[in-house]
Amino acid sequence: MDRIPEEFRSRWVSAGSVAVLTGAGISAESGVPTFRDAQTGLWARWRPEDLATPQAFQRNPRLVWDWYRWRRELVRDAEPGAGHLALAQLERRIPRFHLATQNVDGLHQRAGSKEPAELHGNLFRDLCAYEGTEVELPEETDEAPPRCPRCGGPVRPGVVWFGEPLPRRAMQEAESAAAVSDVYLVIGTSGMVHPAGDLPVAARRAGAFVVEINPEPTPITDFVHLSLRGRAGNILATLLEALP
Repeated sequence: MDRIPEEFRSRWVSAGSVAVLTGAGISAESGVPTFRDAQTGLWARWRPEDLATPQAFQRNPRLVWDWYRWRRELVRDAEPGAGHLALAQLERRIPRFHLATQNVDGLHQRAGSKEPAELHGNLFRDLCAYEGTEVELPEETDEAPPRCPRCGGPVRPGVVWFGEPLPRRAMQEAESAAAVSDVYLVIGTSGMVHPAGDLPVAARRAGAFVVEINPEPTPITDFVHLSLRGRAGNILATLLEALP
């Protein structure tokens, strides 16, 4: 995108509060496979929905842990993309800025974003399956899953599984930011995974100008005020350059 559409320019340059929701698309530009695209090789016969549940972990904790360890390896060497970096710069330029993400890869933090609301958790965080508290594992171990150093219970990945509620604090922060935003950006997500998908709706109802950034049309394209087609890194760079 070479320039900002006139219908959006004045709102963008005068926005005092901007909230953002990102999804898998922004990390795909860094080479991180999406949740379902990652099912290749030994894992091709498994559906993600059959592994990313509390019930799956109860049935076969080693299988689930090994799958998430493999997913960590897929994203460990990825670098933040132009979109991640641009959002970190926007955070420094806009008076009130809030970033919420459905991604679990930690690339926003590595790009310089400060405390994004991780609505679906973090792939590189570990939780005690019994206590629900975050644990620090002393070192890499072949045990699958590792044991909690406090209670001896199994350790699970710090992500939100199907059927689990989203982290209350992260969701509350995202909802509060959506309610007071002048501009709401929906980047690299279809907006169809709920309750995170409710955030653009809440933002529009509260008076925000809602903009989608995605290479392809999505189910929320007809709902937003403006849909910008292209790579997140390119479009966000143009938005960044337009700020006073």
